[in-house]
Amino acid sequence: MKRIKVLFTIPNFDTAGSGKALLNIAKGLDTDKFEAHIMCLHDKGPFFKVVESSGLPVHRYNYIPDARPVFRMFKECWQVSRYFKKINPDIIHSYNYSANYTEALAARMAGIPWVFTKKNMNWGGKSKNGWKLRSLLAKKIAVQNKDMMAVFYNNRSKAILIPRGVDVTYFQPTYPLGTEAILPGFPSSQRLLICVANFVPVKGIEILIQAFYKLNEKHINWSLLLVGDDSNDYGKQLQNEVSKLKMTYRIKFSGKLLDVRPQLNRAEIFILPTRGEGEGSPVALLEAMASEKVVLGSNVPGIRDQLENFPDYLFEPSNIEDLANKLDNFMLEPKEYLKEIGLSFSSHVTANYPIAKEIEKHELLYETIIIRR
Repeated sequence: MKRIKVLFTIPNFDTAGSGKALLNIAKGLDTDKFEAHIMCLHDKGPFFKVVESSGLPVHRYNYIPDARPVFRMFKECWQVSRYFKKINPDIIHSYNYSANYTEALAARMAGIPWVFTKKNMNWGGKSKNGWKLRSLLAKKIAVQNKDMMAVFYNNRSKAILIPRGVDVTYFQPTYPLGTEAILPGFPSSQRLLICVANFVPVKGIEILIQAFYKLNEKHINWSLLLVGDDSNDYGKQLQNEVSKLKMTYRIKFSGKLLDVRPQLNRAEIFILPTRGEGEGSPVALLEAMASEKVVLGSNVPGIRDQLENFPDYLFEPSNIEDLANKLDNFMLEPKEYLKEIGLSFSSHVTANYPIAKEIEKHELLYETIIIRR
């Protein structure tokens, strides 16, 4: 039986979260039934080396023409369609999370079914028409949370709910903790809060900093670790805020880490303070649950799906007081009690969000498209 060839496309592997999501699916597909290929624009970013070492075929090509001017766009889309035909996949699955639709148009010109994953809650404004065209040209749309399905694709048969999954075995905590988990500048006696996120304003990390600052004198035995690429403008803004609060000895930045497990092992409470329109299906939250952490998240799309069974662990987005009150309650508790709560989160993610379930849903999606063709 001929295997189904799936070409996964993504602009780059600079943002490791999106790249990891793609690679998890591509590597996890049943090789007796599927043949996975990957396409990206360039080889920049530390995670690209991980992708290369996976053994999957990787194609570097500028497959995303500009939408303007229109005549040149159609010409370049035709050229991209010829390159798609050269690879000859049965399905193209896009992990480009923008409203760009030219890749979809090139796939349509090549006669190849095109699927995309809708990760974020963006839709309106200048990008509205782009999202409409993108959705119109798609054969199927993998949406990541219930709010997304209800708001954007209610009653549309082409949309299918596929939340993110996590390798629960990979994130099971290691005991006892190794020395690499004791971060420089944090005494081993300090208890630790942690946030792992892509450092962009929508993540609301300044809300967490302010909430922790309100509690710092009451909880002198607690510190806060912020994990993510802090070299951008938002990261520098956060560092300046911590400095102004004179909290650099209690709030530290790790920078971008490819492996966050040692830091998760060290921490007891994970916080994701996203604001605004919300998330898609934040894998950092799932990784923290799998690592047996107590998890707090803002009540926004994506997060509230994952914490649906734990409503008391949601707080009002952008509400410093509400987050501080939630943190205060748990920071007063002994380690043993928090460990018990963390085990309940771990059981929840193992039952509902294993990576195998996400892969299985993708395989079913691809098979459905081929059968209907």
